[in-house]
Amino acid sequence: MRANRDLLAEAVDAVVRNDNCTGCGVCALVSDRVSMGLSADGFMRPTVTPSADDAAQEETRTFRASCPGVILRAPAAEAATHWLFGRVMRAWEGHAADPAVRRAGSSGGVLTALVAFIGESGDSPTVVGAAQDAARPSRTVPVTITTREEALRAAGSRYAPVSVPSSWNGGALVGKPCEVAGLRQYLDATSAGDPILLSFFCAGTPSQHATESLIRKLGGDPDRITSLRYRGEGWPGRFAFTGPSSGSEDYNESWGHHLGRQLQSRCKICPDGTGEHADIAVGDYWATDERGFPTFDEGEGSSVVIARTSRGAALIERAVSAGVLALSPIDLDDVARVQPLQSERRRVQVGRSLGRLLAGFRVPRFRGYRGLVLAVRNPRRNLQAARGTWGRARRAAHRG
Repeated sequence: MRANRDLLAEAVDAVVRNDNCTGCGVCALVSDRVSMGLSADGFMRPTVTPSADDAAQEETRTFRASCPGVILRAPAAEAATHWLFGRVMRAWEGHAADPAVRRAGSSGGVLTALVAFIGESGDSPTVVGAAQDAARPSRTVPVTITTREEALRAAGSRYAPVSVPSSWNGGALVGKPCEVAGLRQYLDATSAGDPILLSFFCAGTPSQHATESLIRKLGGDPDRITSLRYRGEGWPGRFAFTGPSSGSEDYNESWGHHLGRQLQSRCKICPDGTGEHADIAVGDYWATDERGFPTFDEGEGSSVVIARTSRGAALIERAVSAGVLALSPIDLDDVARVQPLQSERRRVQVGRSLGRLLAGFRVPRFRGYRGLVLAVRNPRRNLQAARGTWGRARRAAHRG
Protein backbone atom coordinates (compact mmCIF):
# COMPACT_ATOMS: atom_id res chain seq x y z
CA MET A 1 0.00 0.00 0.00
CA ARG A 2 1.48 3.37 -1.00
CA ALA A 3 0.39 5.03 2.26
CA ASN A 4 2.62 2.61 4.20
CA ARG A 5 5.72 3.18 2.09
CA ASP A 6 8.57 5.29 3.42
CA LEU A 7 9.30 7.29 0.28
CA LEU A 8 12.31 9.10 1.74
CA ALA A 9 13.93 5.86 2.89
CA GLU A 10 13.40 4.37 -0.58
CA ALA A 11 14.91 7.40 -2.31
CA VAL A 12 17.95 7.48 -0.03
CA ASP A 13 18.44 3.72 -0.37
CA ALA A 14 18.42 3.97 -4.17
CA VAL A 15 21.28 6.49 -4.08
CA VAL A 16 23.36 4.40 -1.66
CA ARG A 17 22.61 1.09 -3.40
CA ASN A 18 23.80 2.44 -6.75
CA ASP A 19 27.06 3.81 -5.26
CA ASN A 20 25.99 7.37 -6.02
CA CYS A 21 26.24 8.66 -2.44
CA THR A 22 28.98 11.24 -1.82
CA GLY A 23 28.51 11.16 1.95
CA CYS A 24 27.89 14.91 1.93
CA GLY A 25 25.21 14.78 4.64
CA VAL A 26 22.74 17.18 3.02
CA CYS A 27 20.03 14.56 3.48
CA ALA A 28 20.42 15.07 7.24
CA LEU A 29 19.27 18.68 6.68
CA VAL A 30 16.28 17.48 4.67
CA SER A 31 14.93 15.34 7.50
CA ASP A 32 15.78 14.80 11.16
CA ARG A 33 15.07 11.12 10.50
CA VAL A 34 18.38 10.91 8.62
CA SER A 35 21.68 10.41 10.45
CA MET A 36 25.16 9.99 9.01
CA GLY A 37 27.69 7.34 10.05
CA LEU A 38 30.58 5.26 8.75
CA SER A 39 29.59 2.28 6.63
CA ALA A 40 31.36 -1.09 6.61
CA ASP A 41 33.55 0.07 3.71
CA GLY A 42 34.61 3.22 5.55
CA PHE A 43 32.49 5.96 3.94
CA MET A 44 29.90 8.31 5.42
CA ARG A 45 26.44 6.98 4.59
CA PRO A 46 22.90 7.92 5.68
CA THR A 47 20.58 5.84 7.83
CA VAL A 48 16.86 6.68 7.78
CA THR A 49 14.65 6.03 10.79
CA PRO A 50 11.48 4.43 9.35
CA SER A 51 8.22 6.37 9.10
CA ALA A 52 5.10 6.34 6.97
CA ASP A 53 4.17 9.92 7.86
CA ASP A 54 2.74 12.07 5.07
CA ALA A 55 5.63 14.53 5.59
CA ALA A 56 7.91 11.99 3.89
CA GLN A 57 6.48 13.03 0.51
CA GLU A 58 7.66 16.63 0.89
CA GLU A 59 10.96 15.49 2.38
CA THR A 60 11.45 13.17 -0.58
CA ARG A 61 10.86 15.97 -3.08
CA THR A 62 13.41 18.15 -1.28
CA PHE A 63 15.89 15.27 -1.10
CA ARG A 64 15.63 14.54 -4.82
CA ALA A 65 16.16 18.22 -5.63
CA SER A 66 19.15 18.53 -3.28
CA CYS A 67 21.15 15.29 -3.28
CA PRO A 68 24.19 15.37 -5.63
CA GLY A 69 23.79 11.60 -5.91
CA VAL A 70 20.44 12.21 -7.64
CA ILE A 71 21.10 15.37 -9.64
CA LEU A 72 23.86 17.94 -10.00
CA ARG A 73 23.11 21.16 -11.85
CA ALA A 74 25.93 23.46 -12.89
CA PRO A 75 25.31 26.90 -11.36
CA ALA A 76 24.53 29.90 -13.54
CA ALA A 77 27.53 32.11 -14.24
CA GLU A 78 27.56 35.84 -13.55
CA ALA A 79 30.42 36.32 -16.00
CA ALA A 80 32.66 33.89 -17.90
CA THR A 81 32.88 30.09 -17.80
CA HIS A 82 35.97 27.92 -18.22
CA TRP A 83 35.81 24.42 -19.72
CA LEU A 84 37.41 22.88 -16.60
CA PHE A 85 36.83 25.30 -13.75
CA GLY A 86 33.28 26.40 -14.59
CA ARG A 87 31.96 29.82 -13.64
CA VAL A 88 34.61 32.47 -13.00
CA MET A 89 34.49 36.11 -12.01
CA ARG A 90 38.22 36.52 -11.37
CA ALA A 91 41.21 34.28 -10.68
CA TRP A 92 44.49 34.78 -8.85
CA GLU A 93 47.59 32.98 -7.65
CA GLY A 94 48.72 33.63 -4.11
CA HIS A 95 48.77 32.76 -0.43
CA ALA A 96 47.96 33.94 3.08
CA ALA A 97 49.98 37.02 3.97
CA ASP A 98 50.64 35.72 7.50
CA PRO A 99 53.55 33.21 7.25
CA ALA A 100 52.14 31.12 10.12
CA VAL A 101 48.77 30.73 8.38
CA ARG A 102 50.47 30.04 5.05
CA ARG A 103 52.53 27.24 6.57
CA ALA A 104 49.62 25.70 8.49
CA GLY A 105 47.38 25.44 5.42
CA SER A 106 47.67 22.73 2.80
CA SER A 107 48.23 25.02 -0.19
CA GLY A 108 49.12 28.51 0.90
CA GLY A 109 46.65 28.94 3.75
CA VAL A 110 44.14 30.97 1.71
CA LEU A 111 41.05 29.18 3.00
CA THR A 112 42.28 29.32 6.60
CA ALA A 113 42.92 33.04 6.25
CA LEU A 114 39.51 33.63 4.68
CA VAL A 115 37.69 31.62 7.35
CA ALA A 116 39.31 33.76 10.06
CA PHE A 117 38.66 36.96 8.11
CA ILE A 118 34.96 36.16 7.62
CA GLY A 119 34.48 35.98 11.37
CA GLU A 120 36.63 38.98 12.23
CA SER A 121 34.99 41.20 9.57
CA GLY A 122 31.46 40.30 10.61
CA ASP A 123 30.49 38.59 7.35
CA SER A 124 29.38 35.53 9.33
CA PRO A 125 29.72 34.81 13.06
CA THR A 126 30.37 31.13 12.37
CA VAL A 127 31.93 28.99 9.66
CA VAL A 128 31.25 25.25 9.61
CA GLY A 129 34.17 23.16 8.35
CA ALA A 130 36.08 19.96 9.14
CA ALA A 131 38.88 19.06 11.55
CA GLN A 132 40.29 16.09 13.39
CA ASP A 133 38.08 14.59 16.08
CA ALA A 134 39.50 15.76 19.41
CA ALA A 135 38.49 12.48 21.05
CA ARG A 136 39.68 10.25 18.21
CA PRO A 137 42.17 12.10 15.96
CA SER A 138 42.20 9.42 13.27
CA ARG A 139 38.62 10.50 12.45
CA THR A 140 37.39 13.69 10.80
CA VAL A 141 34.32 15.56 12.06
CA PRO A 142 32.40 18.78 11.32
CA VAL A 143 33.41 21.75 13.49
CA THR A 144 32.06 25.25 14.03
CA ILE A 145 34.75 27.93 13.76
CA THR A 146 34.29 31.29 15.44
CA THR A 147 37.87 32.54 16.03
CA ARG A 148 41.24 32.76 14.29
CA GLU A 149 42.65 30.20 16.73
CA GLU A 150 39.91 27.73 15.84
CA ALA A 151 40.56 28.35 12.15
CA LEU A 152 44.25 27.53 12.63
CA ARG A 153 43.40 24.34 14.53
CA ALA A 154 41.22 23.25 11.61
CA ALA A 155 43.83 24.17 8.96
CA GLY A 156 45.01 21.55 6.51
CA SER A 157 43.34 19.01 4.23
CA ARG A 158 41.44 16.05 5.65
CA TYR A 159 41.55 13.18 3.16
CA ALA A 160 38.83 11.23 4.91
CA PRO A 161 35.02 10.91 5.01
CA VAL A 162 33.07 13.66 6.75
CA SER A 163 29.60 15.16 6.32
CA VAL A 164 30.07 18.90 6.93
CA PRO A 165 26.58 20.10 5.81
CA SER A 166 24.91 17.82 8.36
CA SER A 167 26.13 20.35 10.98
CA TRP A 168 25.31 23.52 9.03
CA ASN A 169 23.87 26.15 11.39
CA GLY A 170 22.91 28.95 9.00
CA GLY A 171 26.35 30.57 8.79
CA ALA A 172 29.16 30.27 6.26
CA LEU A 173 30.51 26.86 5.28
CA VAL A 174 33.73 25.48 3.80
CA GLY A 175 33.52 22.01 2.32
CA LYS A 176 34.21 19.64 -0.52
CA PRO A 177 32.62 20.48 -3.89
CA CYS A 178 29.88 17.88 -3.40
CA GLU A 179 29.08 19.23 0.08
CA VAL A 180 28.86 22.80 -1.19
CA ALA A 181 26.82 21.74 -4.24
CA GLY A 182 24.42 19.70 -2.14
CA LEU A 183 23.92 22.53 0.34
CA ARG A 184 23.40 25.07 -2.45
CA GLN A 185 20.79 22.83 -4.12
CA TYR A 186 19.10 22.35 -0.74
CA LEU A 187 19.01 26.12 -0.19
CA ASP A 188 17.60 26.65 -3.68
CA ALA A 189 14.89 24.08 -2.98
CA THR A 190 13.93 25.45 0.45
CA SER A 191 14.92 29.15 0.47
CA ALA A 192 16.57 28.45 3.83
CA GLY A 193 19.28 31.10 3.46
CA ASP A 194 22.16 32.36 1.35
CA PRO A 195 25.40 31.81 3.29
CA ILE A 196 28.93 32.39 2.05
CA LEU A 197 30.21 29.09 0.65
CA LEU A 198 33.90 28.23 0.28
CA SER A 199 35.34 25.15 -1.40
CA PHE A 200 38.56 23.59 -2.66
CA PHE A 201 39.77 21.39 -5.49
CA CYS A 202 38.98 17.77 -4.61
CA ALA A 203 40.39 14.58 -6.12
CA GLY A 204 37.93 12.36 -4.26
CA THR A 205 37.14 11.04 -0.77
CA PRO A 206 39.22 8.09 0.47
CA SER A 207 37.78 5.47 2.79
CA GLN A 208 38.42 5.83 6.51
CA HIS A 209 40.05 2.42 6.20
CA ALA A 210 42.73 4.01 4.00
CA THR A 211 43.74 6.38 6.80
CA GLU A 212 43.81 3.64 9.39
CA SER A 213 45.79 1.22 7.25
CA LEU A 214 48.34 3.92 6.43
CA ILE A 215 48.80 4.66 10.14
CA ARG A 216 49.37 0.96 10.77
CA LYS A 217 51.80 0.72 7.86
CA LEU A 218 53.85 3.50 9.46
CA GLY A 219 53.90 1.72 12.83
CA GLY A 220 51.04 3.44 14.64
CA ASP A 221 47.74 2.44 16.21
CA PRO A 222 44.74 4.43 14.85
CA ASP A 223 42.98 4.17 18.23
CA ARG A 224 45.92 5.55 20.22
CA ILE A 225 47.28 8.45 18.15
CA THR A 226 47.02 11.94 19.62
CA SER A 227 47.17 14.03 16.42
CA LEU A 228 46.95 13.51 12.66
CA ARG A 229 47.72 15.79 9.74
CA TYR A 230 47.25 14.79 6.12
CA ARG A 231 49.12 17.85 4.80
CA GLY A 232 50.27 21.28 5.93
CA GLU A 233 53.20 22.50 8.01
CA GLY A 234 54.90 22.95 4.66
CA TRP A 235 53.76 22.49 1.07
CA PRO A 236 52.48 20.06 0.13
CA GLY A 237 53.32 18.80 3.61
CA ARG A 238 53.50 15.27 4.97
CA PHE A 239 50.97 12.78 6.29
CA ALA A 240 52.03 12.71 9.95
CA PHE A 241 50.71 11.41 13.26
CA THR A 242 51.87 11.47 16.87
CA GLY A 243 51.09 9.28 19.87
CA PRO A 244 52.85 6.45 21.67
CA SER A 245 54.66 6.13 18.35
CA SER A 246 54.94 8.69 15.55
CA GLY A 247 55.19 8.35 11.81
CA SER A 248 55.04 10.30 8.57
CA GLU A 249 55.11 9.90 4.81
CA ASP A 250 55.44 12.43 2.00
CA TYR A 251 52.47 13.59 -0.06
CA ASN A 252 53.36 11.68 -3.21
CA GLU A 253 53.46 8.40 -1.31
CA SER A 254 50.59 8.97 1.12
CA TRP A 255 48.12 10.26 -1.47
CA GLY A 256 49.45 8.86 -4.73
CA HIS A 257 50.13 5.33 -3.55
CA HIS A 258 47.69 4.84 -0.69
CA LEU A 259 44.85 7.24 0.15
CA GLY A 260 44.07 8.14 -3.47
CA ARG A 261 43.64 4.49 -4.41
CA GLN A 262 40.69 3.89 -2.08
CA LEU A 263 38.14 6.43 -3.31
CA GLN A 264 34.37 6.05 -3.24
CA SER A 265 32.75 5.25 -6.59
CA ARG A 266 30.74 8.48 -6.94
CA CYS A 267 33.95 10.55 -6.93
CA LYS A 268 35.17 8.87 -10.10
CA ILE A 269 32.26 10.18 -12.19
CA CYS A 270 32.09 13.64 -10.60
CA PRO A 271 31.87 16.52 -13.11
CA ASP A 272 32.78 19.12 -10.47
CA GLY A 273 36.03 18.63 -8.61
CA THR A 274 36.74 22.36 -8.33
CA GLY A 275 33.84 23.75 -6.28
CA GLU A 276 31.71 25.47 -8.92
CA HIS A 277 28.82 26.10 -6.50
CA ALA A 278 30.99 28.03 -4.05
CA ASP A 279 31.50 31.77 -3.87
CA ILE A 280 35.25 31.12 -3.71
CA ALA A 281 37.22 27.99 -4.60
CA VAL A 282 40.90 27.35 -3.86
CA GLY A 283 43.33 24.73 -5.13
CA ASP A 284 47.03 23.89 -5.36
CA TYR A 285 49.05 25.76 -7.95
CA TRP A 286 51.69 23.10 -8.41
CA ALA A 287 55.17 23.71 -9.74
CA THR A 288 56.01 21.56 -12.77
CA ASP A 289 59.03 19.75 -14.18
CA GLU A 290 60.48 20.16 -17.67
CA ARG A 291 57.74 17.91 -19.11
CA GLY A 292 54.98 20.00 -17.54
CA PHE A 293 54.04 17.44 -14.87
CA PRO A 294 53.38 18.60 -11.29
CA THR A 295 56.20 18.18 -8.80
CA PHE A 296 55.70 17.77 -5.08
CA ASP A 297 58.97 19.09 -3.71
CA GLU A 298 58.52 20.84 -0.37
CA GLY A 299 58.25 24.63 -0.55
CA GLU A 300 56.11 27.59 0.42
CA GLY A 301 52.44 27.08 -0.36
CA SER A 302 50.91 28.56 -3.49
CA SER A 303 47.21 28.53 -4.36
CA VAL A 304 44.95 29.28 -7.27
CA VAL A 305 42.02 31.33 -5.99
CA ILE A 306 38.81 31.58 -8.03
CA ALA A 307 36.03 34.05 -7.26
CA ARG A 308 32.90 32.50 -8.75
CA THR A 309 30.38 35.14 -7.68
CA SER A 310 30.45 38.91 -7.29
CA ARG A 311 30.09 38.38 -3.54
CA GLY A 312 33.14 36.12 -3.57
CA ALA A 313 35.17 38.63 -5.60
CA ALA A 314 34.26 41.44 -3.20
CA LEU A 315 35.26 39.31 -0.19
CA ILE A 316 38.65 38.54 -1.73
CA GLU A 317 39.27 42.18 -2.60
CA ARG A 318 38.52 43.20 0.99
CA ALA A 319 40.85 40.47 2.30
CA VAL A 320 43.65 41.72 0.04
CA SER A 321 43.06 45.33 1.09
CA ALA A 322 43.17 44.26 4.75
CA GLY A 323 46.54 42.57 4.23
CA VAL A 324 45.11 39.08 4.79
CA LEU A 325 45.91 37.68 1.33
CA ALA A 326 48.76 38.30 -1.12
CA LEU A 327 47.45 37.64 -4.66
CA SER A 328 48.26 38.34 -8.32
CA PRO A 329 46.10 37.65 -11.42
CA ILE A 330 46.47 34.32 -13.20
CA ASP A 331 45.37 32.63 -16.44
CA LEU A 332 43.26 29.57 -15.65
CA ASP A 333 44.55 27.74 -18.73
CA ASP A 334 47.92 27.70 -16.95
CA VAL A 335 46.23 26.20 -13.89
CA ALA A 336 44.53 23.50 -15.99
CA ARG A 337 47.95 22.32 -17.14
CA VAL A 338 49.08 21.68 -13.56
CA GLN A 339 45.83 19.96 -12.55
CA PRO A 340 46.00 16.86 -14.79
CA LEU A 341 43.69 14.74 -12.61
CA GLN A 342 40.91 17.34 -12.73
CA SER A 343 41.36 17.79 -16.49
CA GLU A 344 41.25 14.07 -17.23
CA ARG A 345 38.25 13.41 -15.00
CA ARG A 346 36.21 16.09 -16.77
CA ARG A 347 37.20 14.82 -20.22
CA VAL A 348 36.15 11.20 -19.51
CA GLN A 349 33.24 11.81 -17.13
CA VAL A 350 30.67 10.72 -19.74
CA GLY A 351 32.61 7.56 -20.56
CA ARG A 352 32.87 6.57 -16.92
CA SER A 353 29.16 7.23 -16.38
CA LEU A 354 28.32 5.13 -19.44
CA GLY A 355 30.43 2.28 -18.08
CA ARG A 356 28.49 2.28 -14.83
CA LEU A 357 25.18 2.34 -16.71
CA LEU A 358 26.24 -0.63 -18.82
CA ALA A 359 27.16 -2.50 -15.63
CA GLY A 360 23.59 -2.08 -14.36
CA PHE A 361 23.97 0.91 -12.04
CA ARG A 362 22.01 4.15 -12.13
CA VAL A 363 24.04 7.35 -12.32
CA PRO A 364 23.13 10.88 -11.22
CA ARG A 365 21.73 13.37 -13.71
CA PHE A 366 24.41 15.93 -14.52
CA ARG A 367 23.10 19.15 -16.04
CA GLY A 368 25.09 22.00 -17.59
CA TYR A 369 28.62 20.57 -17.39
CA ARG A 370 29.08 20.13 -21.16
CA GLY A 371 30.06 16.51 -20.68
CA LEU A 372 28.87 15.42 -24.12
CA VAL A 373 30.90 18.17 -25.80
CA LEU A 374 34.05 17.00 -24.03
CA ALA A 375 33.25 13.36 -24.84
CA VAL A 376 32.90 14.14 -28.56
CA ARG A 377 36.26 15.93 -28.47
CA ASN A 378 37.86 12.94 -26.70
CA PRO A 379 36.12 9.85 -28.14
CA ARG A 380 38.93 7.33 -27.66
CA ARG A 381 39.54 8.30 -24.05
CA ASN A 382 35.84 8.00 -23.26
CA LEU A 383 35.53 4.59 -24.90
CA GLN A 384 38.48 3.36 -22.89
CA ALA A 385 37.01 4.89 -19.72
CA ALA A 386 33.63 3.25 -20.38
CA ARG A 387 35.21 -0.15 -20.86
CA GLY A 388 37.43 0.12 -17.78
CA THR A 389 34.63 1.43 -15.57
CA TRP A 390 32.24 -1.27 -16.78
CA GLY A 391 34.75 -3.98 -15.84
CA ARG A 392 35.48 -2.55 -12.41
CA ALA A 393 31.80 -2.01 -11.65
CA ARG A 394 30.93 -5.57 -12.66
CA ARG A 395 33.70 -7.02 -10.50
CA ALA A 396 32.62 -4.89 -7.54
CA ALA A 397 29.00 -6.02 -7.97
CA HIS A 398 30.04 -9.67 -7.99
CA ARG A 399 32.17 -9.20 -4.85
CA GLY A 400 29.21 -7.50 -3.15
